[in-house]
Amino acid sequence: MAGLSRRALLRGVGTVGILAAAGCGVPPAYVKAGQRGAPDRSAADRTLTFANWPLYIDVDDHDKQKRPTLDAFEKRTGVSVTYTEEINDNDEFFGKISPALMNHQPTGRDLIVISDWMCSRFVRLGWVQEMDRDRQPHVAKHLDPLLLRPAFDPGRRHCVPWQSGITGIAYNRRKLGREIKHTSDLWADDLRGRVTLLAGMDEAFALLMQGEGVDITRWTADDFHRMTDRIAALVRKQHIRRFTGNDYIKDLSSGDVLAAQAYSGDVIQLQVDNPDIEFVVPEEGAELWSESLMIPNLAAHKRNAERLVDHYYEPEVAAALASWVNYVCPVPAARDVLASSKDKDTAALAEDPLIFPDDAMRGRLAIAKDIGAKERPEFAKAWNGMVGL
Repeated sequence: MAGLSRRALLRGVGTVGILAAAGCGVPPAYVKAGQRGAPDRSAADRTLTFANWPLYIDVDDHDKQKRPTLDAFEKRTGVSVTYTEEINDNDEFFGKISPALMNHQPTGRDLIVISDWMCSRFVRLGWVQEMDRDRQPHVAKHLDPLLLRPAFDPGRRHCVPWQSGITGIAYNRRKLGREIKHTSDLWADDLRGRVTLLAGMDEAFALLMQGEGVDITRWTADDFHRMTDRIAALVRKQHIRRFTGNDYIKDLSSGDVLAAQAYSGDVIQLQVDNPDIEFVVPEEGAELWSESLMIPNLAAHKRNAERLVDHYYEPEVAAALASWVNYVCPVPAARDVLASSKDKDTAALAEDPLIFPDDAMRGRLAIAKDIGAKERPEFAKAWNGMVGL
């Protein structure tokens, strides 16, 4: 459900300049570790403010104002949560809160959820606080090891995945008449003009590099340029129909497109209406990404926020959330909870590899090294020129 809204917007290029400048160490932007915290009011003021994306939490079937997993946290802890669905785009949200963070002022939010490629910038700038893992025993115990060591935050001290997903390939097997097993299969003649790629550079580049045999955990600028040269040649030959946001969903549904670079969570929704749509993690691998929880600098209720993060790593809570949002669950132990459900449809989710990847799929997943601030302007210029942004 959530994928149809949250990942629909292209990442804009309006903040490239500010990101590049900030990432290069402009003095007012970087915040030293000792200046990130504020006196914690959690004990006396049992509240917190949590900013998230739309449609990214479970809601009650009969009352859309109720959020069962969040309501359970409030009831158990006595902490009142102000929950806002104000994040519609990473760059837009960056623009909203960066003036406060740059000027060492509170953002008014205790917990936020942003994509890991943007999380890396917040960590680099010193704009988020380390979490106290002693207060998060469920995170320590249940966080999926596959997600534990992104290059920008080894050990996930500054961020904890809310949900994860896979950028792979979706295709209509019946209409195509063959299997897709490799990224290079997209370049076959029978897909000329019937294949789309994602327009967002951060969303697209890793899978395309993997198709070239690149280890995306340690790719280089040369790898990036070789990949874009290959894609640019395919664009010139009109092999690629277009670059898309989430509108590839409509293209696949209508049959105008037979194969598309796609997000795993979207495909689960597509398959409800069209069982001919399949999702594949290519043999060369696919990108495992996350949208993660972070505590911004000067948050007034850090301990309350840490408690809420840990709440969502209890397997029962993680299972309830996963059954609603249908993305890759960052808590593998939630699988057994779903499998034991008396509800047939709920139990079936435990066997869905797009929510709980099996061992074969897990072996082909990797977290990409993010695009550095120094490289970003050059890469964005090359990518956006090719895509037509």
